[in-house]
Amino acid sequence: MILIELLGAGGQHINKTDSAVRITHIPTNVVVSCQSERSQIQNKETAMKMLKSKLLELKEREQKEKIEDLKGVQKDIAWGSQIRSYVFCPYTMVKDHRTNHEVGNVEAVMNGDLNGFMESYLRWNKQTK
Repeated sequence: MILIELLGAGGQHINKTDSAVRITHIPTNVVVSCQSERSQIQNKETAMKMLKSKLLELKEREQKEKIEDLKGVQKDIAWGSQIRSYVFCPYTMVKDHRTNHEVGNVEAVMNGDLNGFMESYLRWNKQTK
């Protein structure tokens, strides 16, 4: 829902060209106004473009905040900041560096046997909160 106000002096200033326009987007309470043009129609078009731009910016900001909430904390991608190490040769081992859970069977882990890692992560996550 949009409220459009056409602002003008009236009264003794009736022959002057006051063509300001103020538009209010009621659900978000975003207000824009324009008085740069002499024509009220042009000011209305400009104000509508400004309103669309502000609403788009507001929507993008909300989307970005939602994505950041879902992402959570991210670590830097650098040597030593990995979550898990896989050693294939000369011995075999998979180690989760957050929980210190180790498995000696790399093939099983590579084939999808991640239950031990998930359980240790859930215990670790519960302890850290």
